[in-house]
Amino acid sequence: MIRVVVVDDHPLVRQGLRSLVDQAEGIVVVEEAADGERGVAAAALHRPDVVLMDLSMPGIGGVEATRRIVAADPSVHVVVLTSVPDASSVREALAAGAVGYLLKDAEPATVVAGVRAAAEGGAPLDPRAARALLPDRSAPQTPGPDRAAAIEVPGQAPLVSGREAEVLRLVARGLANKQIGTALGISERTVKAHVGSVFRRIGVADRTSAALWARDNGY
Repeated sequence: MIRVVVVDDHPLVRQGLRSLVDQAEGIVVVEEAADGERGVAAAALHRPDVVLMDLSMPGIGGVEATRRIVAADPSVHVVVLTSVPDASSVREALAAGAVGYLLKDAEPATVVAGVRAAAEGGAPLDPRAARALLPDRSAPQTPGPDRAAAIEVPGQAPLVSGREAEVLRLVARGLANKQIGTALGISERTVKAHVGSVFRRIGVADRTSAALWARDNGY
């Protein structure tokens, strides 16, 4: 049984999600919370498999609540469920530890599938949220940390190819391989190959070290 906590400040939304989730086979809502602080407490009390988290709420918002929940228990999978698909919100939520990002106008079956995917270790990401993570291709393609085709180290040839540079930037933002694949339109297997290649090229052994390397080199 997949155990879920619903965190949203709108009673009708909470009731609707409870009804939707409870009707799905093998999933049950163990508690609802009307704000981020209560959501953190509910997650600590029930240790659910999945938390469906709104972003804009009274008191601490969904991003901070996600950060606290994941810090206290990394085994809890937080899936953001909001109406905001802008790039900054997506990045902040994923950087805080959310494993997925869904929108409230999604089909009910999509939400249920997202809960199942998160519980199984997946990363449910709405295509609109994934697109928000991609560079704005309508903007002038000038050289710079966010537009470079490859990562360069002063006095050396570029270490990482264009696609690998894109993968590294998303690794540095805290995205899992499946989320990166969705954002870039490539398979998770291909992402894994790129990540391994990047690690070898820059001389690191894990994602945290890669993120620190990216930060120190302007990414």
